[in-house]
Amino acid sequence: MRVNNKFDQIYREERPQSAAWHKRAQKVFASNGATHFARILDPYRPYIAHADGVKKWDLDGNEYIDYVLGHGALLLGHNHRDVVEAVQEQVAKGVLYGENHTLEVEWADLVQEMVPGAERVLFFPCGNEANMMAVRLARVFTGRTKILRFEKHYHGWSDELASPAESGVNHDHVVVIPQNDPKRLEEELAKEEYAVLFTEGGGAFLGGRTPIDPDFVRQIPDLARKHGTLWVLDEVVTGFRAAPGGWQSVIGVKPDLTSLGKCIGGGLSAGALVGRPELFEPLRPGGVPGWQVMHGGTWNANPLTAAAGIAACRLLKTGEPQQKAADAAATLRREGNKILKDQGVSGAFYGKSSIAYLYLGPVDFEPADDTMPPVKDLARLTDPNMQPVFNRLLLHLLQRGVANLIGSVFIFSALHKEEDLNKTLRAFNESLRAMKEEGSLKAAD
Repeated sequence: MRVNNKFDQIYREERPQSAAWHKRAQKVFASNGATHFARILDPYRPYIAHADGVKKWDLDGNEYIDYVLGHGALLLGHNHRDVVEAVQEQVAKGVLYGENHTLEVEWADLVQEMVPGAERVLFFPCGNEANMMAVRLARVFTGRTKILRFEKHYHGWSDELASPAESGVNHDHVVVIPQNDPKRLEEELAKEEYAVLFTEGGGAFLGGRTPIDPDFVRQIPDLARKHGTLWVLDEVVTGFRAAPGGWQSVIGVKPDLTSLGKCIGGGLSAGALVGRPELFEPLRPGGVPGWQVMHGGTWNANPLTAAAGIAACRLLKTGEPQQKAADAAATLRREGNKILKDQGVSGAFYGKSSIAYLYLGPVDFEPADDTMPPVKDLARLTDPNMQPVFNRLLLHLLQRGVANLIGSVFIFSALHKEEDLNKTLRAFNESLRAMKEEGSLKAAD
């Protein structure tokens, strides 16, 4: 890939403090100075000094419109007044009691009101841990050990939840099959050896970068029940973002267990597992012998996170923030697709709810609307050979004041305004033009 060395030089020159801190970070963090795989970028992502609303500023004073938003946790934007006030008030009272407290109950009550089937609620420091507990409970309840998952669906980085392709992962009890294939799903479930079937809300990776067919998902509850497998719907991304009741309430399904995270904590680290009461029986002291499950976690439902979660859930319960974010995402998809056509670049913005995904590559057909990608083979949506192109786009967007996730994912909040969208679209248009000029992006034939 040919690059514009002058552009790269300008990027570095305008971020000297970020460069200095990145150099320090490389001495302590193994992942090229980053603490998350999505934050790795050549030469480096900016080092952020502060944020507010939909904006964040780096150490050198450069301003960015934020479409990372805490990896999707900040549907309300940075520093929402209600959340900040709740946290400030609680800090003065104590951040970690190591005891029961009223806030955890109030928070759980709100979750129950919002999520269908949340008859029991269990809190964790993150969504990854909620999925780990789902596996444990499912194994105890069913007496089975095996896990069934769909290709590219993301459920965390722990063993049996991470991709089997990763080094060091124990996947002896994991089987991964394609999504949207009801025949293959029933064939596997009919073996009646799976404790749990995992599905990511919306589809594979961040709520549906590779979309899953809702009609396929609607078949899952009956199939899983028929063959004695518990169905866990991972709504760590889509929970409270797709709707107050999550993605399950949008398509009309009721899983056995639902894992939650991100938005549930109002920006603080939090996770939850919710579902039918009998599935949580192993946690009850003095329950069925041989069914005992211990649930530890120093930061489970700590007062500070619970206070933030309550403030956030009260707002998200109305559905208004979700609608505002979804409307803004729809505008980016619509106008962004016009820019792609005007620039002669093959690809499309697509997505549902408040996350917009960008695909660059050959187009097979014109979808009926921009909720779906324009390709027949969905594997092309995450073609690793395209990531260098998206990394380059990310760098060009950052230079023009727009920060997104891995170059292809734009996550919205309720606070993105018309002026933010207009600036973003200008930056996208200019970035495509610059990439064509430097040879890092080709126009369609």
